[in-house]
Amino acid sequence: MSSSMFRSFSVFNYRVWFIGALVSNVGQWMQATALSWVVLTQLTDNDAGAMGITMALQFAPPLLLVGVTGWVADRFDRRRLLMLTQSLLLAIGAVIGVLILQGVMTLALMYLFTFVLGLVAAFDNPARQAFVSDLVARENASNAVALNAASFNSARMIGPAAAGVMIVAVGTGWVFLVNAATFLAMIVALLLIRTDELVPRVKAPGANRLADGFRYVRRRPDLMVTFAMVFLLGTFGMNFPIFASTMALEFGKDADGYGLLSSILAIGSLAGALLAARRDRARIRMVVVGTGLFAVAAAVSAVMPSYVLYAVTLMFTGFAVVTTMTTANGYVQTTTDPALRGRVLALYMAILMGGTPIGAPIVGWVAAEFGPRAAIWLGAAGAFVAFAIGFGWMLLSGRLHRHETRRFALTLDETRPISVVAPVAPEEFSDEVAGTTPITLPGRARR
Repeated sequence: MSSSMFRSFSVFNYRVWFIGALVSNVGQWMQATALSWVVLTQLTDNDAGAMGITMALQFAPPLLLVGVTGWVADRFDRRRLLMLTQSLLLAIGAVIGVLILQGVMTLALMYLFTFVLGLVAAFDNPARQAFVSDLVARENASNAVALNAASFNSARMIGPAAAGVMIVAVGTGWVFLVNAATFLAMIVALLLIRTDELVPRVKAPGANRLADGFRYVRRRPDLMVTFAMVFLLGTFGMNFPIFASTMALEFGKDADGYGLLSSILAIGSLAGALLAARRDRARIRMVVVGTGLFAVAAAVSAVMPSYVLYAVTLMFTGFAVVTTMTTANGYVQTTTDPALRGRVLALYMAILMGGTPIGAPIVGWVAAEFGPRAAIWLGAAGAFVAFAIGFGWMLLSGRLHRHETRRFALTLDETRPISVVAPVAPEEFSDEVAGTTPITLPGRARR
């Protein structure tokens, strides 16, 4: 075990958080699998379009409420906020499970519950992402983000496969109830966290304005490019519930076959997350490389003739998407001014998940009308465009150029973002501002 890969585990609060998150993530992946399957096979007759609408309703609130949710994550105690959101998610999961077991769940009701789930998640996601930076020192933030992704994808290996077996054995309703129980692990972890060991948060009067996060990102070209790539990938490329479930049906598989595909996708995802944890810091070049790899892997998976070969390509797809998203998340967290981190992360999560209301219905309609392979091709095309944006920006910015000594080699300069936070009150302080504030040299006259 590499000490550099797991260095965040030396912090007690992070260890407790990681265990609670792992258990909760297993439950959430079980619920996500059951939700897709119940809409596709119980509430409709294999209607991929209805599944696209379900995903759109679930991911619309983060986009609609981006300003408010980011402000809440920066303004209020994140630990208490997470205890509230996790408790609400527990209750919603339990209610859905009971309604399915009672046989009274309808498609309209499921649409309503998925929207409510998205509403709670809109507040939960930025707070959870930003809370990682409260648990560890700044030099370990990128590592902690990558380990979080490893936890998420470890759960992704276990949850869908377990859900597939449970659906076949006892039905979908029990999967939702099991997920509700797993939220207790996160709530207990939040109670055990030592609040006196949390990293002090930066607060400033100017940081209370909702629009500050938007202005900050607008003045950072590197973040604008990152967000554009993430948006395209999230909108068209990351509709895995639609891709995997419809491909499973095309290959004649049941719920357990669908669950297994999701777990195989997670094998590559876990590898990508662990490799990201080994890197000393997140770099935008890896976001561009990962996006290109995803485009190629998705295009190859669309032409696979058998279930087994399709499953193998999913490992490469999972590796690519997690390399991209984990690096993008770490880059945003570690290069953003701490006083604005909650709002910037809320905007990041809104762009990542908010594209789904646009892309999922389109991808679902394409899968229903032209087959799942056409839908995967659409996802690959979106990734190719995202890669072109990132690669084009590196060329135009002058960061990619010929190597000074090797004739046919290229070299890429480091991307070091410049702080563009507006002037704040004198008592406001952050490492980002301090590290990039110019010092006037003696004897140099002002112009």
